[in-house]
Amino acid sequence: MLVPLTRQTFEELIPAVATGAQYKYAWGKPSDFLKRLLISVVIVLLLILVYKLAWEDGGQVVLILGLVAGLYWLWGPVLSASLRNIQCRKYKYSGFWQGRVLDVYITEDVITQEETVNKKGELVIVDNLERMINVEVGDKTGFTTQLKAPINRSHQEIVPGQVALMIVMSNEEDLSRIAKASDIYIPSRNIWVSDYPYLRRDVFIEVSNQLKRKRGKKGVDGGEERRSERMRSRVDY
Repeated sequence: MLVPLTRQTFEELIPAVATGAQYKYAWGKPSDFLKRLLISVVIVLLLILVYKLAWEDGGQVVLILGLVAGLYWLWGPVLSASLRNIQCRKYKYSGFWQGRVLDVYITEDVITQEETVNKKGELVIVDNLERMINVEVGDKTGFTTQLKAPINRSHQEIVPGQVALMIVMSNEEDLSRIAKASDIYIPSRNIWVSDYPYLRRDVFIEVSNQLKRKRGKKGVDGGEERRSERMRSRVDY
């Protein structure tokens, strides 16, 4: 099933400014925080140097720039997540998609690589691995997409055959060519699978409930089914 969404609903689902969940995701690990903090300190020191050597008349400007740069460690995640949201919002059309889980499996992927020296003094590259869940979903039209995300304990309840919901994005008005898909929601277990929390989850669940109530009263509109039948692309993350 594929139901086109209005632009207003889509922008409520993926706001321009980062949500709390997106900010938390973009905050990253302690190492990410230390990198941002280091950048803040370096920029502030450079501004002080410029002020001392060549721009003593620009004290107020340097002060403002210094305050902004000094807080980069704090507002950097907002910028990062907001830019990611904007990449989604550039698509002109969107739809609410319902299908089923086709396959679920676990992989170990290389996340980062580190260079170190062993006892013999030789340079060694160490792979940092992370267990990832791979969820493939699809519908009766043949449309499929696969999402890979860091695994958590709730994911062990995901099995093939479960209903899966998500938002799809396209530049085609009839959604015949899907360019991107959001995180996946498994309503029967209230489980989310996401490599990044694109959606405002409270709004998504409300949209899902509204569509469910409409289907209960009127059934699925034939025009929506025809749109779904034209979906033949595959989207891979």
